[in-house]
Amino acid sequence: MSNRTFTMIKPDATAKGYTGAILDQIIKAGYTIKAMKWIKLTKEQAGLFYDIHRERLFFGELVDFMSSGTIVAAILEKENAVADFRKLIGATNPANAEEGTIRKLYAASIGENAVHGSDSDENALIEGDFFFSKLERF
Repeated sequence: MSNRTFTMIKPDATAKGYTGAILDQIIKAGYTIKAMKWIKLTKEQAGLFYDIHRERLFFGELVDFMSSGTIVAAILEKENAVADFRKLIGATNPANAEEGTIRKLYAASIGENAVHGSDSDENALIEGDFFFSKLERF
């Protein structure tokens, strides 16, 4: 069980001005931000990040969406980080997300679901390494 996870605040949430509120909710849930950056992914970068989904029908739409605006990428630390963060963000479909979760509060749809959260300790490490060098984290 890792104490770190990776998240991105997605283009829909940054465009609507939800970045500060989402970060506040993350911090209030007990997470420490170990690395963070505000960037705009190219289509190529988004495609590399989501390469695991390349064969799925939604891949092109996902790449277009994730490269459509700015994102905030972050490495977060807390005991039981991955599992607790998945609970904090809620179900992928905001209509099915529990009250008070980030997606229930800030997501518009399955496609525009406000935040990404790693689904495993292994993927948290891979995803964090995609965005951050060792010099950019503590």
